[in-house]
Amino acid sequence: MNRLSSLGLCAALSIAASQAWAETVVPMNGQTSQQTQLDIDACHNVAASQTSTTPPPSGGRLKGAAAGAAAGAAGAQVRGRQHDEFYDRVDDDVKQDYRQNRAKETAAAGAVVGASRQRQERRAQQKTAASTSSTAYTSCLQGKGYQVNP
Repeated sequence: MNRLSSLGLCAALSIAASQAWAETVVPMNGQTSQQTQLDIDACHNVAASQTSTTPPPSGGRLKGAAAGAAAGAAGAQVRGRQHDEFYDRVDDDVKQDYRQNRAKETAAAGAVVGASRQRQERRAQQKTAASTSSTAYTSCLQGKGYQVNP
């Protein structure tokens, strides 16, 4: 009878744990179901507190747009200088308009690239946080006398 209730407890804990952590928790020291639930809750709290509270990356679009605008304006200046004989005859307002238009075009592209990099950084940060949290949870339960199976 005791063996049957242990199996039932393991199945119940497996279902409960799978919702958040996808792991089976097996009590190794005869813990009661109430004690097991208290330990699981405590270890969830430990894991949550171990998770990095680093703010997500921000400003990627703005940084990318600024870099793109600078690159576009510089590129327009260089292209203009490659044709010195014509470039010197062009009105300064026209040169300025050309540089500004190139800066706008490359700023838009830079914003897209910056946003993409920001998303990649955020995903990497979330993956690291999830791994750290899972490790902390598993270590906590093992320290309290449970076997944790993936």
